[in-house]
Amino acid sequence: MFTSLSDRLTATFKNLRGKGRLSEHDVNSTVRDIRLALLDADVALPVVKQFTSAVRERALGAEVSGALNPAQQVVKIVNDELVSILGGQTRTIQHAKNPPTVIMLAGLQGSGKTTLAGKLAKRLKDEGHTPILVAADLQRPNAVTQLQVVGERAGVPVFAPEQGNIGGHDAVGATGEGTRSFGDPVAVSRAGIEQARRAQHDVVIVDTAGRLAVDANLMQQAADIRAAIQPDEVLFVIDAMIGQAAVETAQAFQEGVDFTGVVLTKLDGDARGGAALSVASITGRPIMFASTGERVQDFEVFHPDRMASRILDMGDVLTLIEQAEKAFDARQAQEMQRKFLAEEEFTFDDFLSQMAALKKMGGLKSMLGMMPGMGQMKAQLDNLDPKEFDRVEAMVRSMTPFERTHSKQINGSRRARIARGSGVQVSEVNALLERFTEAQKMMKQLARGGGIPGMPGMPGMGGGKKGRQQPQGKKSKSGNPAKRAAEERAAAEKARAARSGAGAGAGSAFGGGSADGLPADLDPANLPKGFEKFLGR
Repeated sequence: MFTSLSDRLTATFKNLRGKGRLSEHDVNSTVRDIRLALLDADVALPVVKQFTSAVRERALGAEVSGALNPAQQVVKIVNDELVSILGGQTRTIQHAKNPPTVIMLAGLQGSGKTTLAGKLAKRLKDEGHTPILVAADLQRPNAVTQLQVVGERAGVPVFAPEQGNIGGHDAVGATGEGTRSFGDPVAVSRAGIEQARRAQHDVVIVDTAGRLAVDANLMQQAADIRAAIQPDEVLFVIDAMIGQAAVETAQAFQEGVDFTGVVLTKLDGDARGGAALSVASITGRPIMFASTGERVQDFEVFHPDRMASRILDMGDVLTLIEQAEKAFDARQAQEMQRKFLAEEEFTFDDFLSQMAALKKMGGLKSMLGMMPGMGQMKAQLDNLDPKEFDRVEAMVRSMTPFERTHSKQINGSRRARIARGSGVQVSEVNALLERFTEAQKMMKQLARGGGIPGMPGMPGMGGGKKGRQQPQGKKSKSGNPAKRAAEERAAAEKARAARSGAGAGAGSAFGGGSADGLPADLDPANLPKGFEKFLGR
């Protein structure tokens, strides 16, 4: 969503690197580039003016002029201001003291309200709540049916006493009585809350109707529903891809319905993302959630600070960790840890479980996109084909249970059978087995405290090629001839002093010895290598 904006800002900050001091011209040039980047991303003009003014004022202040790294300080300022216009603090649903908590969804038709209702219900269910969905959108054709399907996927009950506009040929009843009545959405909303109280549901999510554009009938119906059910939260659902129109739509709904929070949908699209940077600042209402995909689980809390980090290509490691905690089963992680510490073989069964967890996290491309600095590898990420992982999984699943745990026993005939079963060439099976063998070696070396094969050693860690490390106690010779000669003279003087001072005393102490002070029964061959030069031998 923010790829274009992120690229423009990253290119702008590159021009500041290496400068020990920023002049007013440098600051003005940077602010101008930031202004153009924001306008190009469809950010509302009032927000752009406010943002660039705040950045320029702080960049010309003492916090930049006195900084050791002015460029990094400017990046920090931009990050702080991005967090500010995105809402500042993370805000979640405020539950009612006396259940049920009533949540009303409002927005234009096509913004994704119905799908989002199921995603929100699924998240609340995972948090331990017992939500119920209320189908109050009786205008859009098949909206009630869609909500029932979404509720079934989320595992949440749906209250739908009216079928609404079922559309098409189904709009005529079986007895030929004509078009069915759409029903009263206000009455349905009231009945839904009563049903929640009877069935002891602690959260009610009311899906209301939308229009293709803002009109008086839409606002009046939404206002009537709000007045009737007195919701604890009114969430304005907006498509993140509509650009500049997001501001006008948000202002209209704020005046007509007075929402308490914003939910961004289709944040995984390729639009410029100006809506996300405009709505919170213009309306003064926080962005609470973001929908990032088509699946029910593609839904997350909106964190302004983490989103700002993504925009500035600084990654979002906290969200990555949270997704990993959800995707990886605790017992599975403990078992992998046990096998790792016990240096047991990493098998293809382990590989399949890791791939399944990776899919739960949204795939490798999504995971790598949250790593810091990955914006500079956008071309490589775009070339990453998820279907390649499906081909690898097909090859693994074509193996027998014995072959998955004994990969070294997979001979030529077995490889040919695996290739036929997975629809690939034998060469691809060979390549998979070679990579898997290297992965097993790496796991073993890491378990023994070593480093990753092929990578240089690091302080306190293994790795690197043997023989490149210099023997302990042996100093390297200086490249300066004069300094090297002085070091050699000092070593010679030290050796002579050792011979003259250690003679008789050392010999008598060991019960007699040779002329150089060593015991007579001590074989010089047993001395540490190189030690004899200090004894003149």
